[in-house]
Amino acid sequence: MRDLFLGIDTSNYCTSLALVDAEGKLLAERRKLLPVKQGERGLRQSEALFLHLGQLQELAGEVLGQADPARVAAIGVSVRPRPREDSYMPVFKAGETLARALAAFCGAAVVEVSHQEGHLAAGLASAGGPEASAFLAIHLSGGTTDLLEVRRVEEQGSFYRIKQLGGSKDLHAGQLVDRIGVALGLTFPAGPALEQLARTWSGPIKPLSIPCQQGWLHLSGAETQAYKAIAAGEPAAAVARAVESCLAKGLEKLILYGREQTGLKDVLLVGGVAANQFLRQKLRKRLEHPALGIRLFFAEARYSGDNALGPALLARYNLLKKLPLTAGISPIGENK
Repeated sequence: MRDLFLGIDTSNYCTSLALVDAEGKLLAERRKLLPVKQGERGLRQSEALFLHLGQLQELAGEVLGQADPARVAAIGVSVRPRPREDSYMPVFKAGETLARALAAFCGAAVVEVSHQEGHLAAGLASAGGPEASAFLAIHLSGGTTDLLEVRRVEEQGSFYRIKQLGGSKDLHAGQLVDRIGVALGLTFPAGPALEQLARTWSGPIKPLSIPCQQGWLHLSGAETQAYKAIAAGEPAAAVARAVESCLAKGLEKLILYGREQTGLKDVLLVGGVAANQFLRQKLRKRLEHPALGIRLFFAEARYSGDNALGPALLARYNLLKKLPLTAGISPIGENK
């Protein structure tokens, strides 16, 4: 019986594998961040690709060690950042190479997905919605600050029809967090540490400006202002909170723009930056009230960041046409 589905994702800073069964239940999962030296703000693609190859050997053995290869029906693997032909990053070749080798050994199908589609699938499953066939999504990470109009489709080889409505014109949200975090002495990637640091601040902050024009944010000015605040001796915790506040204001502008352009009021937020609890609280307070009618769906914090659950679920869908994208059938809820 072929009733297992493997997911593989090798993003810029995380190696991930996940295994689900025919019901979408998560059976095994491992992920590991790529090591970045203290003070560095990232990795070159060649470095990241090499590190993925080493980590895949370790994680694949742990995830598949107890699985019968004859039961693996399909392997979902992220092969590009976004679902576009012109979207490419070398790091995804590491996961694709392993997927094709394992598929040949197991006699399984290979299901190519984009990193962004994987985020959407994992986010929908862990958040329990939106259930509508069309919704807005915000994808926040080191490489994306995308405002998306998402429609579910049932075309061969497609999972969602995605239209970008806006985003950022210069830096991405994750880049702003990481760059300022590293400047404050935090380890890269700096998101969790910056959030923890910001929690220690209860005083006033100097706001960082974040212009938004027709759905497009400009974050480089906020970066410059934050560097100046650090140089001027502003408390590190105050600068960290100012970065969070800046992003919260920018996301509010993006979501309101998306609602204005499409009429859609259900919004899914995914990506590592979306795990920040301050952002979640601020956005819920500002947007979730009757006057606006907006409903926010946040991926479980564990599945906001890069993970292989999404590719595994999409591989399952590709063969079984079953999407765990509505409340009540979340594979994550079954495993808490």
